Amino acid sequence: MPGSLRWGDMTSGTSRWRARGWLLDLVVAVLAGLWDINQLMALHIVGDEVPLARDLSTSSLVVAGCCTTAAAVAFALRRRQRHWTTVVVLAAAIGVVASGVGLAPGLMVLNGVVVYSVSSRERWPVALPVLLVTVGWIVVGSLPIVRSGNTRVGTVGMLVLVQLLLAVLGVVTRSRRARMTDLEERARSLERERDARARVAAAEERARIAREIHDIVSHSLGTMVVMAEGAAQLSGSEPERAGALMARVRDTGRDATTEMRRMLDVLRDDAPTSRAPQPGLDRLDELVDSVRATGLRVELRVTGEPAELGAGPDLAAYRIVQEALTNARRHGGPMLSMVEIDVHHHDDALELRVADDGRGIVDADPTRTGDGHGLVGMRERAAAYGGTLAVGDRPDGGFEVVAVLPYEPVPSGPGRG
Repeated sequence: MPGSLRWGDMTSGTSRWRARGWLLDLVVAVLAGLWDINQLMALHIVGDEVPLARDLSTSSLVVAGCCTTAAAVAFALRRRQRHWTTVVVLAAAIGVVASGVGLAPGLMVLNGVVVYSVSSRERWPVALPVLLVTVGWIVVGSLPIVRSGNTRVGTVGMLVLVQLLLAVLGVVTRSRRARMTDLEERARSLERERDARARVAAAEERARIAREIHDIVSHSLGTMVVMAEGAAQLSGSEPERAGALMARVRDTGRDATTEMRRMLDVLRDDAPTSRAPQPGLDRLDELVDSVRATGLRVELRVTGEPAELGAGPDLAAYRIVQEALTNARRHGGPMLSMVEIDVHHHDDALELRVADDGRGIVDADPTRTGDGHGLVGMRERAAAYGGTLAVGDRPDGGFEVVAVLPYEPVPSGPGRG
C-alpha cells in the first residue's frame, strides 16, 4: 500500500543502521580513550599537589594509559569480536584500578555499554558475572577517591545504580528481541500454513474441475458420437433426418461448450458468467431429451415431495445421473435398449436410481470391479455431501447405480469416499 510502512522497510532500515554502527563505536571509543588519557596527563601534571596523584608513579600512569588504549581499541571492534571486547574492557578496567589510578570516566562509559550489550544478548549465567565484575570495579576503584575526599559514597552508589539500570535495560531489550523473533517465526509459520492450505485448496479445485470436465465431455461427446453415427447411416436414404441429427450434434456441442465455459468462469470473480447457476435436477428433462435424441429409450420417474436442496447437492445429483447415463451408453453393449431413471424424494434423503438392460460388469469384463474413473467420480460426489453410492449388476440383467444424498449435508471425514 503506498505510503504505508512495511516490515521489509523496517528491517532494511535496521540493517543499514547496524552496518553504520561501527562508526558510532569508533567515535565512542576515541572519545572515551581521549577522556581517560587527558585525565592521566592531568594527574601527571599536578604531581604532589593532589593527594591521589602523590602516590602515583610514571610507570603506573603509563600502565593505566595502555589499559585505557587497549579498552578503546577493543571497543571499536566490538561488533566483530563481541566476547573478546567484553574480556578486554573488563581486564583493562581492573588493570587501571590495580595501577592505583582508581576510576577512569572513559572506562566507566565503556563498561556501561558492555554491561548493556552482554545483558541484551546473553542469559544471566553470562550477564550476571559481567555485572558483578563491573560493580566490584566501581566499588574498589572508588575507595581511594572517597578516602581523598574528592567524591561521596552516595555518588558511588549512583554509579552502581546506573550499571544495574543498564543491565535491566539490556534484559528488557533481550526479551523484546526474543518476542519479536518469536512473532516473526510465527508469522512465517502462518504464511507457510496459508500457502499449504492454498495448495490443498488448489488441488481440490483442480480435482473438482477434472470431475466436471469429465462429466461434461464424456456425456456430450458420447451423445454427439451416437447421433453422428446415426446421421452417417441416414445420410443417403433419409438426408432430412440425417440433417436434423447433425443439427442436434451442433446444438449438443454448443451446449457442452457453454457449460464448460460457465464452469471455468466460476474461477474468475470478474467474469459475468460466473454468476450463472450450475445445472441441477430441474434440468433432468433436458438431459433425458438429449439422450433420447440418440435413439435410446429413457424413462424418467420422479416420486415424493421435492425438498429444498443446496446448490452443491443439486449439482452432485445432476452429475451422478449424467455420468450414469454416459456409462450406460458406453458400456451397455448392443443389448442396451432402455434406461430407467428413478428420482425419489424421501423425508430425509434424495434417492437416485439409474438402471439399464445392457451388459453388466461381469458380462462386459469379468475382471472389472465397478471402480472405473467415472464411478469413482460419482462416489466422491456422493461422499462429499454425506451420501452413499452403490453400483452393481441387476438380478435380471443390466447394470444399476443407486445414490442416496441426505438433505442435511454431513461433512466427510478424512479418507472418506
